[in-house]
Amino acid sequence: MTVLDHRDQADPGVVPGWLPGATAPRTDPVPLLPDDEPLRVLGTPAADKADPALLRELYRRLVAGRRYNQQATTLTKQGRLAVYPASTGQEACQIAAALALRSDDWLFPSYRDTLAVVARGVDPLEALTLLRGNAHTGYDPRATRTAPLCTPLATQVPHAVGLAHAARLAGDDTVALALLGDGGTSEGDFHEGLNFAAVLHAPVVFLVQNNGYAISVPLTRQSAAPTLAHKAVGYGMPGRLVDGNDAAAVHQVLTEALERARSGGGPTLVEALTYRVEAHTNADDATRYRQAEEVTAWQAHDPIRLLEDALRERDLLDDRLVAEAGEEAEAMAARMRAEFHADPDLDPMSLFAHVYAEPTQQLREQAAQLAAELAAEAEVHTR
Repeated sequence: MTVLDHRDQADPGVVPGWLPGATAPRTDPVPLLPDDEPLRVLGTPAADKADPALLRELYRRLVAGRRYNQQATTLTKQGRLAVYPASTGQEACQIAAALALRSDDWLFPSYRDTLAVVARGVDPLEALTLLRGNAHTGYDPRATRTAPLCTPLATQVPHAVGLAHAARLAGDDTVALALLGDGGTSEGDFHEGLNFAAVLHAPVVFLVQNNGYAISVPLTRQSAAPTLAHKAVGYGMPGRLVDGNDAAAVHQVLTEALERARSGGGPTLVEALTYRVEAHTNADDATRYRQAEEVTAWQAHDPIRLLEDALRERDLLDDRLVAEAGEEAEAMAARMRAEFHADPDLDPMSLFAHVYAEPTQQLREQAAQLAAELAAEAEVHTR
């Protein structure tokens, strides 16, 4: 079956009231529009219907994620990490995203999505290998069904679409989930990826974590759209708007979008409204472009506090469980400290591995040059 065969099957046909032809709209836009308000579960009657086991698991992982952010930030200040883009304040997006995936689905993270990678099952230390500067990535993407952390903005979006389309052609019901920030929606790869996804009817979901700023650029200087979720209509896919600090709501919206894609419904663009409490990275001074009052207001809408209050209201969380979650998170942080205080044993020649299946002539020349320099340095030290 060809690409065009797949597209013909997905084509909904001409909208009633229009004459046939290339100028007629292909899809009724109204069902694709996001709701006027972001979906919320916590603090609403819908919270009573949420699965208690899921809520507890979300809470446990959120607590661990917050501690992970804190410890990684400290390691960066100590020079143990080259850089760390903390996701403090937006942990609910990443944890809920990872838990919504099936084990055979694929995750395509950006550089700020370390928590999603860890929640996916990757070792907490291996998830930081790239940010430490030790290797291209510290885990096996094929084994973990998790693509490497992507530093260039939005370049993982077409990758997710390609994998999802390939899986569909192969007859698999695998779904790809691409994570990106609001800044990524201003990149060409984002637009190309969404257009291909809609045209090919690919089983892929896009989660935009709108944390307010692309480094220092506020969203109002990037987009004049009513919401980023509205951009979905221009490509012919539904847009969903969700409170990104409501872990239960994010999990619900993503689960619905993933199952829609898996059952042949095509792609979905989800915008999660959240906030980056910390600076962009350790190299950023956020006080130069935002006010402290803004940060304080968002801290009152903290994802951990929201979930803890909801759990206590339903008598699903007590002080013992809170303490256990904190102890588990602290044990992880202690392991991170111990591991990162030991100097890694690195092979500089591994720099050239896993770049191309067949190394280019330029890579071979560079590898030979480095090998010669290493041999000369070793000879000096043995004299």
